[in-house]
Amino acid sequence: MADGEDHPRARFHAMTEGTAEDWGIIAQAAGEYGRELPDRLIKHLQLLQGDCGGFAVDRLEHSLQTATRAHLAGEDEEYVVCALLHDIGDILGPRNHADIAAAIVQPFVSEANHWMVANHAIFQGYYFFHHLGLDRDMREAFRGHPHFERTAKFCHQYDQPAFDPAYETLPLEAFEPMLRRVMSTPKRSIYLRAAGG
Repeated sequence: MADGEDHPRARFHAMTEGTAEDWGIIAQAAGEYGRELPDRLIKHLQLLQGDCGGFAVDRLEHSLQTATRAHLAGEDEEYVVCALLHDIGDILGPRNHADIAAAIVQPFVSEANHWMVANHAIFQGYYFFHHLGLDRDMREAFRGHPHFERTAKFCHQYDQPAFDPAYETLPLEAFEPMLRRVMSTPKRSIYLRAAGG
């Protein structure tokens, strides 16, 4: 589809002119594009390679190391994919990378995993905000939230120690099958029909 292939196109120039036939064409194209999401995610993860941002490892290595640690600790596939993708927003949203990653995974993961990804930057701040003159206890605003401990554990056990150049990290290819499984079928989206609908 992205290779310039000729596909049917809707005929309207304004949405008010659209027909069921037009929207059928669009829905079919959207389905094809959606199935290609894992490929685009892999390419985007590869863009993190070589970008160290001052850290001891590049951002791809950090993402792979975080996912490797979660995988080896026995976390489920969805959690591991969230660990892999948690910093995917770094290139396009260096000031809100967690928001971007959370938006990407939201349709495909549980509310608990989505919340973890969405808030990991604040929780990760516990380990370094004080060195930058920021409040390391910013996460305390969420104390009592049902996913507080899950997110604190993610940062403590998997994210914050994942800057070790000597760590034996699994390659991206090791995570591709689980990424494809998790990111292929949305669980929640405004574009999903209600059951029986």
